[in-house]
Amino acid sequence: MKKYIAAIDLGTTKIVTIIGEKLPSGKIHVLAHCEAPSQGVSRGEVDNPKEVVNIVTPAIEEIKRTTGLEFSDVYVGVAGQHVRCIENRFDVLREDYYKEIGEDEIRKLEENMYHVRLNPGEEVLHVIPQSYNIDDKQGVMRPVGMLGRKLEANFKVFVGRSTSIEHTKLAVQRMNLGLNRIVLEPIASARAVLHEDEKEMGVVLVDIGGGTTDMVVYYDKIVRHTAVIPFGGDIITEDIRKGCGILPHQAEQLKVQYGSCYSDLAVDNKIIAIPGICGREPREVSFKVLAQIIEARMEEIIEAVMFEIERSGYADKLHAGIVVTGGGANLEHLPEYVKYKTGLDVHRGKPLYVSADSSDEVVHCAYATAVGLLLKGFDYEEEKERQRQIEEAEAVLIEVEEEIKVEEKEKKHKGGIFGGLFGVIDTGRSEQKQVNQEKIVDVKPPAPPKPPKPPKPPKPPKPPKPATRAIIDNSLFDGFFIDKKIDNRI
Repeated sequence: MKKYIAAIDLGTTKIVTIIGEKLPSGKIHVLAHCEAPSQGVSRGEVDNPKEVVNIVTPAIEEIKRTTGLEFSDVYVGVAGQHVRCIENRFDVLREDYYKEIGEDEIRKLEENMYHVRLNPGEEVLHVIPQSYNIDDKQGVMRPVGMLGRKLEANFKVFVGRSTSIEHTKLAVQRMNLGLNRIVLEPIASARAVLHEDEKEMGVVLVDIGGGTTDMVVYYDKIVRHTAVIPFGGDIITEDIRKGCGILPHQAEQLKVQYGSCYSDLAVDNKIIAIPGICGREPREVSFKVLAQIIEARMEEIIEAVMFEIERSGYADKLHAGIVVTGGGANLEHLPEYVKYKTGLDVHRGKPLYVSADSSDEVVHCAYATAVGLLLKGFDYEEEKERQRQIEEAEAVLIEVEEEIKVEEKEKKHKGGIFGGLFGVIDTGRSEQKQVNQEKIVDVKPPAPPKPPKPPKPPKPPKPPKPATRAIIDNSLFDGFFIDKKIDNRI
């Protein structure tokens, strides 16, 4: 398995290139990371591969120079409104129903989902099993090791637009790198932020990015629903720019430093002075007005999240509530406002599985996706290694079975059908035995020849049997005169 993995988070506002290694404790040691302003990416989709290459290539060279490591392939995250989720079901009748269900059978079921019929211009990104049915047993979560004739599986299939995915592949190819796998960004963020107990109890991860808000619903440690909402931190910045009449970078600075999404908790008597342009007088914006602008847009995002939660069918099973992460999660009073609007428990989520000797910067909500890509990358590498070991073990088992069959066949030929009465002599082994006996030198003197036995006298021939003649019964002719003189002319 690889000792270190590199990943690229293609975000709308920033592009993060990161490399790390996995420690025995299961945590990630981030060796280096580089962040650059995003170009060529809009709402989570790669629109211009050339601009992406121009941004990422210097970052890759910087990481290689800093760490002294060379890497030739990366994991890349993908998001955007083009990603959608469909449900599919596949079943198979097992011929060897008396044998235990193996992992190879489950793997084949998942592989079949990558060939489902889709709309033109779409392709499969992820296949996540939901449950299995074995004969009359419904809702089986771990079918390996069970017996049954009919095996049925329910899947969530995540598909995306081929054009957007091809743009991502083209950008990576122009960086002279190989693409290990494209990972759905909400799943990557959940891998870094959510605890296993939260996934089991039922939880919603809301990743508020720059261009989009991604969400994923977990229940019983399984992904149940995902959605991409086309609003993020950038639209909030644009609202502030228009509402206050200031420049975009000034609006972003106001949002980050003084922004609150809960106007009821905002300070009333504080005002922010914004320098005017070209010698004009500064503009004044109160904390209350700024919070009202942010709250209006955040309310729209939360309503979209609640709509997707209701649509998932797990609204009443989210006992662990909502976890917010991403760059937009740093807004002041965000957990309080989301809890007020949804009635669920809410807290901010930061990357959990990062070692203490990593940079403090990566232990931040904004780096949840980047760290999650590393974790998912190591998960996939471990799965590949496990599958390789299983295949090697199966190959060894098949080889042993073949050897046993050959030995049994040889014994059968040697012993014959009835214990050697009508068997076939193994001439190869007999000749080898004879050769080995010829190599043994007998040091004893040769024994004297035995005297020849006297020949046995020939048996006298048996006398020939007399010829058989017809016997006439003269009693039949008694009383008749018979002339004993026979005329030979007659």
